[in-house]
Amino acid sequence: MTMTAVKIHWKKGLLLLFMSTCLICLYFSKTNNSQHQRNVGPILDRNLDLEKKVQDSEHENQLLKTQLRISQSQLQHTYELYEQLKEERNISSSVNQSDCRSKITMPKCEVIHIAIVCAGHNSSREVITLIKSILFYRKNPLHFHFISDEIAQLTLSTLFKTWDLPGLEVSFYLAETYKSDVSWIPNKHYSGIFGLMKLVFMKILPKDLEKVIVLDTDITFARDIAELWQLFRHLTSPKLFGLVENQSDWYLGTIWKKHNPWPALGRGYNTGLILLALDRLRQIDWMKMWRLIAEKELMSLLSTSLADQDIFNAVIKNHPHIVYNLPCSWNVQLSEHTRSELCYTELSDIQAIHWNSPLKLQVKNKHIDFFRNLYLSFLEYDGNLLRRELFSCDHLNSNISTQETKPPDLDESDECYDFRRERILMHRTHLYYLDYEYTPKPDGNDVTLVAQLSMDRLQMLEALCKHWDGPMSLAVYMSDADAQQFLVYVQTSEILRSRKDVSYHVVYKDGQFYPVNHLRNTALNEVKTPYVFLADIDFLPMYGLYSYLRKMISTLDVANTNKALVVPAFETLHYRINFPKSKTDLLHMLDMGSLFTFRYHVWQKGHAPTNFPKWRISTMPYKIQWDTDFEPYIVIKKDCPQYDKRFVGFGWNKVAQIMEIDAQGYEFVVLPNSFIIHMPHTPSFDIAKFRSSSTYRKCLKILKDEFRKDLSKKYGFGALKYVATE
Repeated sequence: MTMTAVKIHWKKGLLLLFMSTCLICLYFSKTNNSQHQRNVGPILDRNLDLEKKVQDSEHENQLLKTQLRISQSQLQHTYELYEQLKEERNISSSVNQSDCRSKITMPKCEVIHIAIVCAGHNSSREVITLIKSILFYRKNPLHFHFISDEIAQLTLSTLFKTWDLPGLEVSFYLAETYKSDVSWIPNKHYSGIFGLMKLVFMKILPKDLEKVIVLDTDITFARDIAELWQLFRHLTSPKLFGLVENQSDWYLGTIWKKHNPWPALGRGYNTGLILLALDRLRQIDWMKMWRLIAEKELMSLLSTSLADQDIFNAVIKNHPHIVYNLPCSWNVQLSEHTRSELCYTELSDIQAIHWNSPLKLQVKNKHIDFFRNLYLSFLEYDGNLLRRELFSCDHLNSNISTQETKPPDLDESDECYDFRRERILMHRTHLYYLDYEYTPKPDGNDVTLVAQLSMDRLQMLEALCKHWDGPMSLAVYMSDADAQQFLVYVQTSEILRSRKDVSYHVVYKDGQFYPVNHLRNTALNEVKTPYVFLADIDFLPMYGLYSYLRKMISTLDVANTNKALVVPAFETLHYRINFPKSKTDLLHMLDMGSLFTFRYHVWQKGHAPTNFPKWRISTMPYKIQWDTDFEPYIVIKKDCPQYDKRFVGFGWNKVAQIMEIDAQGYEFVVLPNSFIIHMPHTPSFDIAKFRSSSTYRKCLKILKDEFRKDLSKKYGFGALKYVATE
């Protein structure tokens, strides 16, 4: 037997021994366990029953807890849903109103009355965006009532007259007349006395006017205002006004520590948009009602912080039944820390935006980009496109007071029809587009520089202000979008911003030609001084010319004589020159060839009568005679002949006026120590049309001949010389 076999048998023996031992132990263990079970069986059974009952009880408790959690969750969900629906019903009632408004018919030709307080140059400019937004959506005739100062009345009356909008009427009421009714109220608001004028509307507006929509100038509409007008049906007695709740915490008194606002009902109401029942206000003696409450509150509060809004809220606090809650989507207030986002679920729900924050377009809001784009769209919108007729209200489309009647001989088949049409074209005009201040000189010899320009000549303004330190009247030809760029340009220029004696009059683009003489007349008509210097924007006056002209006006007794003072004109071909400080410097530059007499190489006839050789050596003023095509730059009384509007674009626009000045018997006197210099610029589009179009040149000749004939008819035998000139 080998060693390997011995090892195998040995392992098998050990395995059999181990298995035998295990079987013996298992036998004794089973016998003992059976005996133990017989002894403890009853106790174990009771424990098992108790354990089962405990388990069943815990299971039932678990089911109850689960059911309770589900019930609480459902209850919470139901409550939240209820609150949400309740809030949406209150906040989004404008949506429900929108659903209903289609079912409510409004007479197509019912006039909607709108009242606005507007004073000063800035408000007169800013209110235009509001007006555009209203006109864009409107389908009804409108009647605007402006409570204004003289500045706003002049600006807006001219604007609406030249806008010539069908189905629109405008009335003005000078706030100064009613100043004493509210001037006793101390007001911290920047709006001053004009911010209190809404309190006396029932006294200002016509007695037969029963209701009116009152608006702040910083509102932008996103819906037809007729939908707001229809909400007057809810203003049943005893309600006096419809207002939107204030969306800031101002009247809650939580804005800052020790904030003590005027009393208000809840959050108070915002008076930037009001439905005003004028007939009921008159019946209850509104003037007495608000005055008594205001006097009482001023005893402790001393002044108003938010002008008329404080007093309106104090009255409502005492008489809560007089107010109707308008849907807040009609006055989405974009001031800081407001709840304006609760006024709409979709941006399409918004009906009117109120920029009532001092930050205006820079205010913080979740949807500010949308609001800003809407505002800018109307700001830059071409107002000429709003001259659309209300076809269902033909009897209201013709505005007799603002329409010019077309001449009966205006024939569309005429080769020069486009030129003739320009003469009767009404250009929308915004006078005093920026702040303007002028104090008359006591000596009565003041003179205003008059000129016109377009956007491509803006760069001349700063240089002109440096050279001319007297008043200026400038007509600016531009589009609505250009006007905003112009505004930014002036406001960001320290030089232009500081010159309050420069009046800018915006004439909006319309028609095919540049209305050069209409622009000149616009600027000329707004001069406040006795005398004018009729210039062009491309010329820079010599330093000190303003003072020199005032002196010569007195010396030559222009006030009592018919004199036109001629300022000699020169030109340079260089964009940058060392501007001559005196006549001696200028003569030196003429001799050196860096300056020339104006248009000597292309149009000598225009300035030849000035007699430049004589001017070089003269030290005293000298008289000259008119000659054909003479077009000098002159100083004259402001009631001088107007420029003839038939001449548009390029050609004969100044010549015609100088001819009529001569026909009226004026003497032309050249000033020996004065000069202006023309600065180079790119040719205008109208010059290019004149050079390239034979029809343009032909029509210009026809217009010249017609002007000469008209002049001879107007001034008789003495004007026959103009007919013979060619």
